[in-house]
Amino acid sequence: MRLFAAVLPPAGALAELGAAVDGLHALPGAGALRWTSRPGWHFTLAFMGEVDDALLPELGTRLARAAHRTPPFALRLHGGGHFGRRSLWTGAAGDLDALRLLAERADAAARRTGIPMEEHRRYQAHLTLARGRDGTVSLTPFLDALRGFEGARWRVGELALVRSNLPVAGVPGEQPRYETVGAWPLEGGDGPAEGTG
Repeated sequence: MRLFAAVLPPAGALAELGAAVDGLHALPGAGALRWTSRPGWHFTLAFMGEVDDALLPELGTRLARAAHRTPPFALRLHGGGHFGRRSLWTGAAGDLDALRLLAERADAAARRTGIPMEEHRRYQAHLTLARGRDGTVSLTPFLDALRGFEGARWRVGELALVRSNLPVAGVPGEQPRYETVGAWPLEGGDGPAEGTG
């Protein structure tokens, strides 16, 4: 199954973001973007791709250990950003060091389980809102509109393992469906600080 570790914002935070995104749909060029599905909004911590079912018990054990070693922390949805002209996102503010550490631990858990991971790079917290179909739409008006967006603070208290079910019907605009297959509370506790899993 196709899996990733994630932080899932609470409903209230997603509703605030949804209200901001509703305004983006009225901007020029909005119709040329492929907007992500609100039920699927999340912060990916570690993308694992296709994972053999036989690895799931060990992966769950290692992710549980990573969550146990990480204390809960505060975040809020914040502003906007982009990757090139193809991806528009909102970011995070708050305890970004804790978020990065949780991402490092989730990545290490997957690697130590034997899951081949992409080359490691510094974690950039982002929640994807839209993708450009061909990279020709200027994202500047959307970035300007998101610049002042500040969501309410919320407490991250859980590490989730999410299954991504890719569209199969071939219907234009069909979105992936996401299913949480495991979740572990962040409990703090003593343990090695970096890259544990």
